[in-house]
Amino acid sequence: MPDLSSPQERQDFVRRLALWCSLAVLAIATLSAFIRLSETGPGCSPWPACFGQPLAAPAADATVGATAVARLAHRVVASATLLAVVLLVALCFSRRPWLAREGRIALTLLALALGLAVLGRFSTGARWPAVGIGNLLGGLLMFALCARLACRPNAGPALSAPWARAALVLLLMQITLGALVSTSYAGASCTGWADCTAALEQAAAPWQALDPWREPVFDAGLQPLHRNAAAVLWLHGATAVLTSVLLVVLALLAWRQGRVGAGATLLALLALQVSLGWLLAGSGLGLALAMAHNLVAALLLALVMRLQ
Repeated sequence: MPDLSSPQERQDFVRRLALWCSLAVLAIATLSAFIRLSETGPGCSPWPACFGQPLAAPAADATVGATAVARLAHRVVASATLLAVVLLVALCFSRRPWLAREGRIALTLLALALGLAVLGRFSTGARWPAVGIGNLLGGLLMFALCARLACRPNAGPALSAPWARAALVLLLMQITLGALVSTSYAGASCTGWADCTAALEQAAAPWQALDPWREPVFDAGLQPLHRNAAAVLWLHGATAVLTSVLLVVLALLAWRQGRVGAGATLLALLALQVSLGWLLAGSGLGLALAMAHNLVAALLLALVMRLQ
């Protein structure tokens, strides 16, 4: 344990610990996505009959074994991360002068970690989309806050607050809709803008699928009624256009104010995420693509939050 007698030494140690936490939280989010997608998502077996099918036959032995290992790793890393977050809070407030900025972020991290721990009690076997949305959004927010805590405060001029905040709000909305697409099994509801629009027009109550507390509906053959969830995928695509425009504006503002690296990284991540979205829509929902889509969303959120 290093000597933490001075505020500067404590700040440096907090940043190093926050960096470890950010990597751990990213691992937790990845493991959580793998577990969920392997059971009834695009990684289940036999595909595509198992998609969204909690009552289907058990997956292949190899998939079951990998999921069991992922669950164990998830519990171990999550427990270690919670202890690290408690240590972050203690470091910020154990002696004066308090690390006010770092302490606020650490307390928020602790609240999120405890909330996710409680939510985890209801995650196994839960069919409400709200549970999956809470897990994903909470995990990505924890990663973004850890990454922000690991960085030094912005020394340059602040970006235009309305643009930056609007971009953050829309990105969070887009991530939430993406989680709803996954947890309501809307990914197979339609292919392409025209098909999604047609499915939206044909559905009797298309917007019911946006209710996060509504369980996915199955027919007599135990197949999810994908077309009824087309509204979720349609709205996710429509919001993606507006979100992309705002993120481009934010990247250009960062570039203009001297944050060339941040602006270029934001544009590169956005281009990658859009490409993954197109590939995911046209490839039959591959497991690797879905997990990569989650990962890039986490990196985008962390960078946009850093630019606030």
